[in-house]
Amino acid sequence: MTLVRRLARPLLAAPFIYGGIDQLRRPDRKTDGGGPIIPALKGLAVGPVTLPSEEAGLVRLNGALMTGAGLGLATGRAPRLSSVVLAASLVPTTLTGHRFWEAPDEKTKQLQLVQALKNAALFGGLLIAAVDTNGKPGLAWRAHHAAKQAERTTKAVTVAGTAAAKRAQKKAAKKAKRTHRKFEKAVS
Repeated sequence: MTLVRRLARPLLAAPFIYGGIDQLRRPDRKTDGGGPIIPALKGLAVGPVTLPSEEAGLVRLNGALMTGAGLGLATGRAPRLSSVVLAASLVPTTLTGHRFWEAPDEKTKQLQLVQALKNAALFGGLLIAAVDTNGKPGLAWRAHHAAKQAERTTKAVTVAGTAAAKRAQKKAAKKAKRTHRKFEKAVS
């Protein structure tokens, strides 16, 4: 891992770890109605998992996701998956916590807008981290490279097989001629 990744990942993860721990310890500080998102999430079933029906439970769940994924990103354990999880958790967090368009006054609107833009910047950083392959080729390149290699191997095998078949055909023709000559000598 390069020095930049060793520095950047923990720095990018730090606000999520801090915020996640805070949400786990004091969920009541984040349960202020949440705008239209929280009521839509209450009791929602996601596959076999049903989300908590109370706001504090949703805040704790978000805090656990942020803490776990933040630690994964900071330590370099599954950093791409951690980045995707953090980016996904950032969207409802931003929409519920920084509703600048509903602010009662200009000062509050400015503060909430700055926080929403900060979250947008974090989201951009997480998107970059989600596609970072540590300098290794990505899946698309590897798939394309494997297909090209398979094509070359197939051509080589086809050429070799065709040459071997021609040699075998010539050898069989020579043997057939010898056998035919022997047979003609034996009959005459």
